[in-house]
Amino acid sequence: MHRICTFVLALTLAAPASAQLGERNQAGVRMGHVHLLVRDINAQKRFWTEVMDGKLVRNGGLELIEFPGVYVVLTAAQDPPPPAGGIVDHFGFVVKDMPAALARWKAAGVATEPTENPNEVYVLAPDGIRVEVYGEPALAGAISMNHVHFYPHDIPAIKAWYVRAFGANPSRRPCVACISRPRMIETADLPAVNLSLSLSENPRLPSRGRAIDHIGFDVENLNAFIRSLEARGIKVDGPVQQVPGTKVKAVFLTDPWGTRIELTEGLAP
Repeated sequence: MHRICTFVLALTLAAPASAQLGERNQAGVRMGHVHLLVRDINAQKRFWTEVMDGKLVRNGGLELIEFPGVYVVLTAAQDPPPPAGGIVDHFGFVVKDMPAALARWKAAGVATEPTENPNEVYVLAPDGIRVEVYGEPALAGAISMNHVHFYPHDIPAIKAWYVRAFGANPSRRPCVACISRPRMIETADLPAVNLSLSLSENPRLPSRGRAIDHIGFDVENLNAFIRSLEARGIKVDGPVQQVPGTKVKAVFLTDPWGTRIELTEGLAP
């Protein structure tokens, strides 16, 4: 039986840090967090801080691992299935110095999965979580959030839903790994992240209970945003709750393809 998180909870202390989330879009939405269910929280902390260079920060009683554009949040679970087979397959970052990152990972014995692009790999985290990373020398900092990758069976419909629900910008991006057969990937873009959409011939399983349990968007006024969703016929899964030990407000909803989404207000420390 999984110990599924109700809200973004964590109990360990960490040093405070400035907010790293991006600017909000015209709907008041920005990328917030990716919430992982994990067998060994300490092993995951080592991966996200020592391998991926994240920083442990705290918002009251809530612990987060901070990257420019996103927080990673961890909750212990007994036996979470890997993301593969779920609607959310993986998420990805860009790094400024890819050769240095590859050398560092190799020296540390970190498992990676190559692609046909030498400037891109999947870094393999515990619990079957694959993290796509590619190099971008023009990046201002060392690392930044890039994308969350969905595998829906109806790309136009899921793209339209995220545009309607969150004001995402419908767009496309090049497939970084597709060297021999270049193609474009459909996306719905939000500040600091693109929601990448690749076709799955068969419907994928819901994200809830898997190692990538849910993704989170941070909004400026949660109650007002919920009212705007409801005016468009989109219902949340329950009442707004206060995350214990913080000023963070949170509520869940689920997209029609099974992606669990947490909306927060005040997530950044």
